[in-house]
Amino acid sequence: MLVAAPVEWREACLSVPALRSIRRMGVAVEVLCPERQSGFWKATGFDAVTAYGDRASAREIAGRLKDRKTALLWEAGVAADACAKAGIPRRIGPQAKDLAKRLSEPVSLVEAPGPVQHRVRFYLDLAAKLGAEPMVAENFAPLPVDVPRAVERVLLVPDSDFGAHFEWPLDRWEAVAKVLLEKGRQLRIAGGTKGSVLAKAFPEAEVVTLAWPALEDLASCSLCVAADGSLPHLAAHVGTTCIVLFGPGEPEWMRPLGKQHVIVRRKVECSPCHAPKCRMDLRCQTELEVEEVLRALP
Repeated sequence: MLVAAPVEWREACLSVPALRSIRRMGVAVEVLCPERQSGFWKATGFDAVTAYGDRASAREIAGRLKDRKTALLWEAGVAADACAKAGIPRRIGPQAKDLAKRLSEPVSLVEAPGPVQHRVRFYLDLAAKLGAEPMVAENFAPLPVDVPRAVERVLLVPDSDFGAHFEWPLDRWEAVAKVLLEKGRQLRIAGGTKGSVLAKAFPEAEVVTLAWPALEDLASCSLCVAADGSLPHLAAHVGTTCIVLFGPGEPEWMRPLGKQHVIVRRKVECSPCHAPKCRMDLRCQTELEVEEVLRALP
C-alpha cells in the first residue's frame, strides 16, 4: 500500500501510530513524502520511501507511481493529485470535500458529539476502518535513537514554526533559562529568531541549529521546553519529555503524544484561535506567567 504522508511535521508524527497499525496487519507500506521527511520515515522503520521535491509537479510524481495498486491519501495536495494522475485503481481516504474527487473509495469518519478529540483519532479511526487494530501500545512506542540521553540536558525552543503569535515573550524565556542554569542544568537553545537573541544573554548555553527532523539532537536531551509548534511533536516521537507552552492552539486537539508531556497554558476567552495572527493583544501569551512554567519543571 502506498501511503501519501501528511506534509506538515506535526501531522506526520500523529499519523505514525496509524501507519504502524496498518503494517502490523501484514500490509507492505510504502511512504510517499516530501524529500525533507525521507529520513524521518526511514528512521521510524518504513524502509520503502518514495520522496519528491518541494517543486515537483503532480505529473512528475505520477510518473514514478505507475505500478502501484492501492494508495491511502490522508489529505488533498500534490501527492493526492499524483496518485490520481498515475491511475492507481484503489485510492482510499477520508470523505472530505477537497479530497473526494481524488478518491475511488471515500471513507466516512463521523466524530461523535462531546469534548474535543485529539487529532490522532483522525488517523487511528481511518486505520480501524481498514481493519487495523490501532489501540495497541507498540503503535505508540517512542522511536529508539542510538544516542546517549543526558539527564541534565534541557533544550529550549522559544521559536515556533506556526508563527510569532505562538511564541512566549523573550524576557520570560530568559527568566526560565536563568533558573535552569542555577539548578545546574546543561542548557541548549534552538537557534531561530528568538533563540539566537536568547543565546546571547547566556554564553554558557549551547546554541544548536536543528536540521529537521533533528531526531538525534532531540533524543540527546532529557527535557524539551518549547513553544507550541512542530518540534515538540518530533521530540515526543523520540521519547524526550516535553513541556509545551500553548497560546492560541488547543492542547486537547494537538498536544504531543504521550502522558509524560506537560502542557502549560493561560486559557483566555479568545482561545483556541485559528487566525493567522492575533487580532487582539496576544493575551494568551502575555498572561502566561513565568511561575506557571517553573512549576512544570521536573
